[in-house]
Amino acid sequence: MAKIIPFKGLRPPPSLASQVATLPYDVCSVEEARQFKDNPYHFYHVTRSEIDLSRTVDVHSPEVYERAAENLNDMIEKGILVQDKEPCYYLYQLVMNGRSQTGLVCGSSIDDYNNGIIKKHEYTRPEKELDRINHIKATHAQTGVVFLAYNNVAAMDRFVADWKQEHAPEYDFTAEDGIRHTLWVISDYSKVSIITDLFADDVPATYIADGHHRAASAARVAEEFREQGLRISGDESFNYFITCIFPADQLEILDYNRVVKDLNGMNAGTFLAALGKDFTVSEKGKAPYKPQQPHEFGLYINGTWYLLTAREGSFNTDPIGVLDVSILQQNVLSKLLNINDPRTDKRVEFVGGIRGLAELEKRVDSGEMAAAFACYPVSIRQLFEVADSGNVMPPKSTWFEPKTRDGLVVYMI
Repeated sequence: MAKIIPFKGLRPPPSLASQVATLPYDVCSVEEARQFKDNPYHFYHVTRSEIDLSRTVDVHSPEVYERAAENLNDMIEKGILVQDKEPCYYLYQLVMNGRSQTGLVCGSSIDDYNNGIIKKHEYTRPEKELDRINHIKATHAQTGVVFLAYNNVAAMDRFVADWKQEHAPEYDFTAEDGIRHTLWVISDYSKVSIITDLFADDVPATYIADGHHRAASAARVAEEFREQGLRISGDESFNYFITCIFPADQLEILDYNRVVKDLNGMNAGTFLAALGKDFTVSEKGKAPYKPQQPHEFGLYINGTWYLLTAREGSFNTDPIGVLDVSILQQNVLSKLLNINDPRTDKRVEFVGGIRGLAELEKRVDSGEMAAAFACYPVSIRQLFEVADSGNVMPPKSTWFEPKTRDGLVVYMI
């Protein structure tokens, strides 16, 4: 069963919350973050501390992590971030386009991560892990929240609904992208105990939706500290990592699309003909085509959209093979374009569904890319099935929106 703990969150006063909050570090480029350099409250000064250094400085240099620690300490000294006096849980509600989801911000167990109670569906890359390891060790903090999901528990659903109705939120603001962020603090010891017990009794597993590298990095830091003999009681803060756990029925996964730089020596006509073996190919014209059901793909090439429908028998029906991202990888990227490892091959790039189909057109029309593929999104149930089977999805299979903001609650170790 899932082991979670309350913790003394480091967070901004309500009057500063909207100025501190930032998008997760890994969905913002350095140049995008630099736009906020002159805002002394902005949490990019911690998660993207390279904005305070010369552009010539390598983003993974020790200087970057040292500056992150300096900036975090400076925000604490100035009262921009203040630590709660008692261990708390936090309810975090996000509203996007009228759809609401509410998660529990808590500490999740590193042992649960290592033992498979926290289930994964994606491989991690060592260099990305190392970046967050160095950041955690320099700042003595976990600044990025890991997004987890779980099968709904009726008693927890009722608790959350009642708490939101009966208590005023600590934060309530709408960010520049139109997403509303509302946070409640649960410090009542008896209520905290109820939540802890609910997860211990009724939640057999949680699933990483977003944040595999953040979770893996926290686990690596804990392992290192344990090897140094710092684990005594098991309750030390480094034995947990900050998560926001959402019930599955409130979540929506967006499409995660692909663009390719070349057609492996083929022209557009030859490529379309080659696709015909595993797909029915229908020309759709100039208007963007968004797949309407599983096993449909939109293809944009030479200013025209096509509908690709996977032929029956052209793909496996196991939990991995049935995924549309798997079908695209196997029958197009690998088979026709010789892109066999999308994690390392520079000829393929990934575009989150939040950017829309216009972004795919833009990348192709500019000449930067030769073709774009729009995918039907993976379902939350498919994600659970893959994780339960012990397998992993192809890279960049899921894009969750809305995303939690960094800086609203920081976990100190």
